[in-house]
Amino acid sequence: MIVVDVNVVLSGLRSRNGAPHVVLRGMLTGRYAFAASPAMVLEYEAVVKRPGLLGPTPWIEAGGIDTILDALCATAVPIVPWFRFRPFLDDPKDDLYVECALAAEAATIVTHDRHFRHPAVAALGLRAVTPQTLIET
Repeated sequence: MIVVDVNVVLSGLRSRNGAPHVVLRGMLTGRYAFAASPAMVLEYEAVVKRPGLLGPTPWIEAGGIDTILDALCATAVPIVPWFRFRPFLDDPKDDLYVECALAAEAATIVTHDRHFRHPAVAALGLRAVTPQTLIET
C-alpha cells in the first residue's frame, strides 16, 4: 500500500512521459494499491485545477481532470485518519499524507518533496520514495 503526494499526481498529469505518469497510470489500473483520505482528495482537486499548473499546453482538458480524479477516488482505498499531527513536517500541508499513511498502515509515501526526508517520518516506520524509485522496485 502506498500514499501518493499531490506533486506526483500533478507531474503525472502535466506530462505523459516520466515516472510520475507511470505511477499515476499504475494507480488508475490497479498496479499500485494506494490509500487516499478526504483531505488528500480535496488537495488533489485544488492543486490540479489551479490555473496554469498543468502548463501552457496541457495534454488533458478540464473535463478530463474530473474524470481522472473520479477514477482515482474509485480505485483508492478510502482512509479516514482518526488523529492529526499539527504541525509535524516543515510544510504542515504535508502532514495529511503522513496521517493517511499511518492510518492505512502504508509503508511508503511517493513524493518529490524533500519535507518527507524528516527523521521523524522514518521513526514512524514510513519511507519516502520518488516515483522513479517506486517503479524500479
